[in-house]
Amino acid sequence: GTTRSLSPAPCLRERTEPCLWVASCELVFVRSIGYIRPIGRDSAKMPSRERLLNAAEELFAARGFGGVGLAEVAERAQLSKASLFHHFSSKAQLYSAVMARVLATLDDGLVRSLAEGGTPTARLERLSDTAIDMLASNQSYPRLLIRVLVEDSDLPPGLAESKEAIDALHRIGIGVVRLLNEGMDVGEFRRADTGHALLSIIGIIVHPLATGRFGEELVHGSLFDPEQVELRKEAVREFLHFGIVDRASALSRPEGGRST
Repeated sequence: GTTRSLSPAPCLRERTEPCLWVASCELVFVRSIGYIRPIGRDSAKMPSRERLLNAAEELFAARGFGGVGLAEVAERAQLSKASLFHHFSSKAQLYSAVMARVLATLDDGLVRSLAEGGTPTARLERLSDTAIDMLASNQSYPRLLIRVLVEDSDLPPGLAESKEAIDALHRIGIGVVRLLNEGMDVGEFRRADTGHALLSIIGIIVHPLATGRFGEELVHGSLFDPEQVELRKEAVREFLHFGIVDRASALSRPEGGRST
């Protein structure tokens, strides 16, 4: 395939699999895995549990629950399987812990965004901007979110990590639904089914950032470049204004969120 910014890092020159080098070598595309971060010297300073979670996060994002083995996770983290089993008794527990960490991080950031106040329109725009920034800052997150939504059966209910992940996902959904209901009640948002509106918001924010090379071909660049991230925010804001915000209310209101 075509390449951009061909400057392979020394730590990765010896890889034998076909690779697509990514700008600044922050990530490398390995066809059997997807985009991954190179393991650096600083990783050895991390606690072993964090190293395992980081390795599993990238592998689960690329292949899903069924496509990853525990031995591969341990190898990617440069730890032994005994060390892995010291922290996680099963692949299901490891997968759940990865999802719980991702969703708890997103939940915390989105809750703080909503707490900043403002009109429903302003809060909805800020929420979408915050979500896109958080997803763009960790390129495993979009695909992990897609996977947790379609592979929720891999989150066994008996594990504390599964409950943490599911609870965080529910808190995010409830927070957005409450905002949508508030906007409808005060006349800023058009009346719509909040469940379907939430699904549409999730789709337009998360899915494009999970499209990988197909998405990059469409936008002629990395989806995670700062310029493309800003364009993504603008595209979502336009969707929110034309699909959710009541146009008559937005035009007559002197203050509130940004207009298109």
